[in-house]
Amino acid sequence: MQCGAWDSLLEAVTIGFTKQTRLSGPTTKPDKFHEIESSCASRMSTGNLEVDSVLGGGIVPGSLILLAGDPGIGKSTLVLQVAAEVARKHKVLYVSGEESAAQVKLRGARLKGLNTEFEFLSSTDVDEVIAHAQTGRYQLVVVDSIQTMVSQHLSGSAGTISQVTNNTNSLVQLAKRTNTAFIVIGHVTKEGNVAGPRLMEHLVDAVLYLEGERYGLIKLLRSVKNRFGATNEVGMLEMTEGGLSAVSNPSEALLQERQELPGSIVFVGMEGTRPILVEVQALVSPSVFGYPKRVADGFDINRLGLLCAVMQKRGGLSLSSQDVYVNIVGGIKLSEPAIDLAIILAIASASSGKIIKPNTVVFGEVGLSGEVRSVNMPNLRLREASKLGFLNAIVPSSINGKNYLAVATITEAIKLLK
Repeated sequence: MQCGAWDSLLEAVTIGFTKQTRLSGPTTKPDKFHEIESSCASRMSTGNLEVDSVLGGGIVPGSLILLAGDPGIGKSTLVLQVAAEVARKHKVLYVSGEESAAQVKLRGARLKGLNTEFEFLSSTDVDEVIAHAQTGRYQLVVVDSIQTMVSQHLSGSAGTISQVTNNTNSLVQLAKRTNTAFIVIGHVTKEGNVAGPRLMEHLVDAVLYLEGERYGLIKLLRSVKNRFGATNEVGMLEMTEGGLSAVSNPSEALLQERQELPGSIVFVGMEGTRPILVEVQALVSPSVFGYPKRVADGFDINRLGLLCAVMQKRGGLSLSSQDVYVNIVGGIKLSEPAIDLAIILAIASASSGKIIKPNTVVFGEVGLSGEVRSVNMPNLRLREASKLGFLNAIVPSSINGKNYLAVATITEAIKLLK
């Protein structure tokens, strides 16, 4: 160095001013909103009534749908079925960055009656996918998955924030420009959220989650965002030999093996706008190690601990030396407050060995004072229960009916056990 000394360089920040270029005027003319023609493009049916219902009637041309879910839940199987059904009337391109053509072919061979009239591309190059899609030959493009896609114009490996965000944005812009619909599979984190920045969910038109236990009977397709339909719709799917098929009556499927035993209560829950009957099971046994356990499957463990405290303080049940186990049959996860009363009666039934009156359903929210509060859409719940032969119900005191046992507190509800 010229100065003859080591480590003698100092960082100097130069503050400069950039000259801003003024536009001579607006480059585009705004349209009058009342003169804009609405799009009359017909939706593309997926061939599955439940999936169509969640999407608001089918796939909208020019939209981008993000499908997420746990590994092994059936995301790739579902999009493969959708691609096959849409290909009966439209041109479809299936892009896989996770599996080879032979692997996808092998998976498709397991699905009976699968239509194979669609094109397949095994690639992780998003620029190549864009080149194929912008030709306008395809009405639907499936990308499995966005975390495996890489653009050569961006730095970073697959799955990084810059790659995921920019690649998603490129596909969104392409969908609007070419009127091509996209279905993109997204990975999830251990918390159950879509892996990547939250901005990705803001960019797309619809965000769907495929939920349920991997080996459970029922899978739930839940919409958390939909620009072209309701955001509270839920579809019921079942894994069969032909893939994921629609469940016409999930309540009947979930209750077909139920037995009238202590600890078993039928709850009427709401999944979106649809009522569903689910069996709530509870088991109470003496604690072996002196520290009572609270275990829940399909229900929030913290909420279970709170309800056990309410039962002991307000309901007169001693659970301080008892292990409590709660299970929601069918692998369904329920979180709405209306299940509180069903959980409490299931635990009380298992503890006392008593059961409720046959053909009775239960729902109601429980407060810390032991009061039973009203819930949303009670009439819809009761109508669904009556269709399946449940003519009696234990409900909050705000609901009146000849066959309904209205209770104001959990003490009144527990006394109904016989």
